[in-house]
Amino acid sequence: MTDTLTSDVIGQRVEVNGELATVCFYGIVPPVAGLWLGVEWDNPERGKHDGSHEGTVYFKCRHPTGGSFIRPNKANFGVDFLTALKNRYALEEEAEAAGKEHLVTIGNKPVETVGFDSIIKQQSQLSKLQEVSLRNCAVNCAGDKGGIAEACPNIRNLDLSKNLLSLWDDVTDIADQLGHLEVLNLSENKLRFSREPASPAGTFSALKVLVLSRTGITWAEVLRCATGWPVLEELYLAANNITILERPNDVLQTVKLLDFSSNQSIDENQLFLIAYLPRLEQLILSDVGISSLHFPDTGIGCKTSMFTSLQYLVVNDNQISRWSFINELDKLESLQALSCLRNPLTAGSKAETTRQFIIAKIGQLEMLNKCQILPEERRGAELDYRKAFGTEWRKAGGHQDPDRNRPSAEFRAAHPRYQSLCLKYGAPEDGELKTQQPFLLKNQLLTLKIKCPHQLDQKVIEKQLPGSMTVQKVKGMLSRLLRVPASDLLLSYESPKMPGREIELESDQQSLQFYSVENGDCLLVRW
Repeated sequence: MTDTLTSDVIGQRVEVNGELATVCFYGIVPPVAGLWLGVEWDNPERGKHDGSHEGTVYFKCRHPTGGSFIRPNKANFGVDFLTALKNRYALEEEAEAAGKEHLVTIGNKPVETVGFDSIIKQQSQLSKLQEVSLRNCAVNCAGDKGGIAEACPNIRNLDLSKNLLSLWDDVTDIADQLGHLEVLNLSENKLRFSREPASPAGTFSALKVLVLSRTGITWAEVLRCATGWPVLEELYLAANNITILERPNDVLQTVKLLDFSSNQSIDENQLFLIAYLPRLEQLILSDVGISSLHFPDTGIGCKTSMFTSLQYLVVNDNQISRWSFINELDKLESLQALSCLRNPLTAGSKAETTRQFIIAKIGQLEMLNKCQILPEERRGAELDYRKAFGTEWRKAGGHQDPDRNRPSAEFRAAHPRYQSLCLKYGAPEDGELKTQQPFLLKNQLLTLKIKCPHQLDQKVIEKQLPGSMTVQKVKGMLSRLLRVPASDLLLSYESPKMPGREIELESDQQSLQFYSVENGDCLLVRW
């Protein structure tokens, strides 16, 4: 290819010894004779300078060590789609077998054929392909017009990540020949987009999943191209330094998942611009640097009109340090799952307490950090939260008498769900709000009644048990007391605060505290 290079080489993608780069210069660099390519590496540590040499600027780099000059014969400019496909799936081996001669009879005459069966087999294999991965295969263009449509028209899932595609037009040339294409991964291709609107009509008519992470695409380019994605459901835009500057009017209306991970310029005001996408169910905001959130359209205890379909939110690896962020999430009417790992708020030794508080603050949450929230865990978390802030509630004007219960606006802003928890479980009683000394065993003992509903002749027993005692150890104690194998025992309990409801102690490894067993509760033992 070095004999045919022209100025059109500027902007093309190349591979050099496994490293990817973009050509930014082609020409002479005195005093050294011959032609050179000036490239900007994807990995800036690979380069040596910023595109200048001996005081002359030949091209510019975003990083002071992002550039190098290399000889053209050192650069791999890539191959077309079909060549990469055949290389990747080892079909060239069959092409070699095609050189063998075969005899077939046509009419009454024997005729020599060269690899006829093998060629048919190869073509048949290509046409049947539905899932294709050409990651890191140096694909740079579609190749001969119509070649892909003829050879492999049934591809539905295509991975073209980390290749040498440099133009969005090259992508549309490929996709235009794949009428069944549903999933397309273009990540790690540094793409340039024309100012012309969108793609040819019908090019992406079946596309449901599109990955454009690390492609350098801007939000304006997303919106311009999105007119050609009529049924798109998932769009991945991680690590593009995107800033959301305008609403997606009349585009992206079918999208259910958006991934903005590692776009450090995104803040809460930009998020409000995508807040009215009607079908958005999953939003991934990991490592965007967000620290605050406030829905301005609604107050305490109400639901926002924004993100009405959002069910799953990911905010891992951010700067969330205030509980006000979590309070706001309770305003999302459809939120069911949250991932909030590796934030200042969730760091440290109090991870279990933090989990309980998040559960208590977001009433409709069913999954937290990929762990299901069972009804027993929610009940325990809400009761513990109600206790933990009971004294503060009382000092702020809270009272067991509904007519005198007037907690301050400051308390209600800090604990928006506290009032509803009091309605659900009853206001905290004076005995619950007494300061306890957790390191003294006598202050951790629970006075419990033990009843055997199926054994009418068995008297009700009263025992003092540590709240930290596991269900397994309780069963062991009862096994010795009742002379029944521990494996046969089924435990549950009733609380005077929740008459008519029985809570099963399902996990042998959990403690009585985990199930929010309290003084005066009654353990029910069956076998």
